[in-house]
Amino acid sequence: MKNNIQIAIDGPASAGKSTVAKLVAKKLNYVYCDTGAMYRAITFEAMAKNVALDNDDKLVSLLKDTIISFKPANPEQLVYINNLDITQAIRQPEVTNNVSTVAAQEGVRKELVKRQQEIAEDGSIVMDGRDIGTTVLPNAEVKIFLVASVKERALRRFKENQIKGINTTLDVLEFEIAERDRKDSTREISPLIQAKDAILVDTTSMNIDGVVQKIMDIINK
Repeated sequence: MKNNIQIAIDGPASAGKSTVAKLVAKKLNYVYCDTGAMYRAITFEAMAKNVALDNDDKLVSLLKDTIISFKPANPEQLVYINNLDITQAIRQPEVTNNVSTVAAQEGVRKELVKRQQEIAEDGSIVMDGRDIGTTVLPNAEVKIFLVASVKERALRRFKENQIKGINTTLDVLEFEIAERDRKDSTREISPLIQAKDAILVDTTSMNIDGVVQKIMDIINK
């Protein structure tokens, strides 16, 4: 495998993208960029500043005054807005359930895609999201599209939420994830679709180690 490649990992909510991407980046000693956290960050900021989540112009204006940054940490990478740690805040249900609206705004996507491309410019990057292989890094050397059943993804989110003290029932999570799939797949700007040259990996019956190994095998090929 040549060095300094770009690795794009796409897929729907709770397919395991972030967890897997972090582990793959660690194995390769690559930079990891969580693009979903960037959309969550601006959603959080808009809600905090009472900016309408479907007002593209105001969201873009807000973004221009917003520095989104990442800092390595254990067990998870920290996310900051203008030096404020929002790592846990952006994973709360109110942000999760509204991020698709913000992510559908054309100006917001244009600005964040530009930032993401700048991060990936020098290669040696693992980036996960919804449109990495199709829009952000269309020339990435490796493209993965992770999927899993709605039921399995809801169960994963339920277990994560329990650890974080977030009490949402499994039925509600299944509905929310299916609804987010619908929004992400049908939006006009950069919808969630598998890139033609991406390799599909169904994680429904796989554990994390198995998924990471599968992706490492693909990269090494």
